[in-house]
Amino acid sequence: MNKPKALVNKKNIFDLEKIRKINLLNILLKWEIILFFIFIAIIIVNSNLSPYFLDYNNLMNTTFNFIEKAIIALPMMLVIICGDIDISAASILALSSVFMGLASRAGVGTFGLIAVGLFTGLAAGFLNGFIITKFGIPAIAVTLGSMSLFRGIAYVILGDKAFTKYPKSFAYFGQGYIGNTMIPFELVLFIVLAIIFGIVLHKTTLGRKIFAIGNNSIAANFSGVAVNKIRLIIFTVIGFCSGLASILLTSRIGSTRPNIADGWELEIITTVVLGGVVITGGQGNIFGVIISVFIIGFLKFGMGLINIPGKVMNIVLGFLLIIAIMLPELLKRIKPKNNIK
Repeated sequence: MNKPKALVNKKNIFDLEKIRKINLLNILLKWEIILFFIFIAIIIVNSNLSPYFLDYNNLMNTTFNFIEKAIIALPMMLVIICGDIDISAASILALSSVFMGLASRAGVGTFGLIAVGLFTGLAAGFLNGFIITKFGIPAIAVTLGSMSLFRGIAYVILGDKAFTKYPKSFAYFGQGYIGNTMIPFELVLFIVLAIIFGIVLHKTTLGRKIFAIGNNSIAANFSGVAVNKIRLIIFTVIGFCSGLASILLTSRIGSTRPNIADGWELEIITTVVLGGVVITGGQGNIFGVIISVFIIGFLKFGMGLINIPGKVMNIVLGFLLIIAIMLPELLKRIKPKNNIK
């Protein structure tokens, strides 16, 4: 027997309403949306705790303190999505800075120093990628060794000394602003790089292959994806970006010391994982990582304004890393599904 038409329509309306509610809840439970609300909450809380937080000049100037890490976080995102990890990036930065210091001492000019920094980072990243892909050694083991190697070279060359003589024009890259604005050159560079990395990851064949490798590298290999070639490229890119970050940081502080960027690995990885990139690979997007960059940067800025010690900040970062690893999995379990029959 056929159901009355009125009842069928009523049931359809009920189902459509239920689907709308489920879809709205799924959107609100998206990690990027949650991060956005966290970001807004941080701004509100910090602006109430300190009258200096929302000052435009202060907000622009504080980006100097985290943009170098953010630039390394972009290729680190690709590495982790690919199912690998690189804990040597900060040591590559230190090595690049040392070689720039040696070049500056030899009388090399600004553009020569930039070339030295970029080439050193690129070569170190290529070395990591070559060993990982050629000999099949896990990335964490290789980069753990190269982290000690690169940092050790920096200490052997410098000891307890520092390079401090750099050309005046070199200072612009880490201290300069765009034109007569208060917008830092570093911030603009990061935005440009974020757009490039976002397009590569989400709009190109290479990006799809990176996700495929992270989900199942064996299946990707059998599907014709040049797995090791792509991994080699990604590790080379993170080395190049570490060299770029070295140029910005060395330019900003005007000196090279062997402990430069020491401990940055934790914060960079925390930024990427907090941004929704799954530590086991195969998932993530550029939008979450960008929001995460500013969450951590402004959170630390706010804590600094109310004189919270650096050690406490490290505790907060460690806590954020644990939360970032746990929460996405919990959200998967509580998200409703469209099981309308």
